[in-house]
Amino acid sequence: MIKKILLAVLVIFLVLGLVYYDLLSYGLRQAIGQFTIIYNARPISEVLADEQFPDSLKKKLLLVETVRKFAVDSLGLKDTKNYRTLYDQKGEEIMWVVTACEPYRLVEKQWEFPVLGAVPYKGFFKKELALKEKAQLEQAGWDVNIRNPGGWSTLGWFADPILSNMLQRNEGDLASLIIHELVHATVFVKDSADFNENLASFIGDRGAEQFLIHHFGINSNEYRQYIREDREYRAYVEHMLRGCDYLDSVYLAIADFSVTEKREAKQKAISRIIQASDTLTFSTRSRPSARYSNNLPNNAYFMSFKRYQSRQDDFWNDWKTTYNGNLRAYIRYLSEAYPFL
Repeated sequence: MIKKILLAVLVIFLVLGLVYYDLLSYGLRQAIGQFTIIYNARPISEVLADEQFPDSLKKKLLLVETVRKFAVDSLGLKDTKNYRTLYDQKGEEIMWVVTACEPYRLVEKQWEFPVLGAVPYKGFFKKELALKEKAQLEQAGWDVNIRNPGGWSTLGWFADPILSNMLQRNEGDLASLIIHELVHATVFVKDSADFNENLASFIGDRGAEQFLIHHFGINSNEYRQYIREDREYRAYVEHMLRGCDYLDSVYLAIADFSVTEKREAKQKAISRIIQASDTLTFSTRSRPSARYSNNLPNNAYFMSFKRYQSRQDDFWNDWKTTYNGNLRAYIRYLSEAYPFL
């Protein structure tokens, strides 16, 4: 009897292994990639004592710890072991994130993962695997985008290190990134990537603003630079979100067109959105469209703005009207209203 039970269990595991082979192999590769980085990260104290490590970057490391402390003590984000070690990327990218969208609708592809649920992105620690995934998705008809994230979060389950490329950011951007990732370890709703990413972006940006005032002062160059760049980025985001609405209307109008006609209408619509971005006023760049002079973005690019920025007004109004601009109180409400996973 026992032998039969053990045999049945073995058969079940073998069947599950075959059915979920791709998921299991992907999960194993991700685990190896993450643990390799975590294992090879150095304690901050060791890096600060390293005479070969640039003093300018040591200041940024100390700033990260100050931001982390502010996020926990002043904003009420969950205290984890994150960002107490440093992984040296040696100037190289270490992660590639693939996203995909339908070619004639702004409907993104979702991947299903245990615990996390459905998410609209898939990460890789090897570029060739990301490119392989991209090629397979494009062959299946998807619009695909690959990007290198500034950081990632294991949701507090492991000790996420500071990545050395993070230290190339200015003070405001660095603070926003750190707070953004710490939000994921505090509030994370299964099957709700848009909510999670929009919320992390909102708290990251507003938290960074409050940190800069607290640490450098409201009249500091660091704060002024952040506000100027944030204002310009907001303008660009709003333009792209209007572009998403425009694309929705175009795709609805061409639903019954031939594939060739759809492709031409889509290219014209996206070109119009990109060219119109040159009418925005920026202090650091004059022609945003120059970035796409040789290759227009696709639907997957536009979906990134919806994923990270489309709900900012909702969070802003809730924060201002219900919580009178008290970010700590707002975070406390969110963490209670949306229990972690």
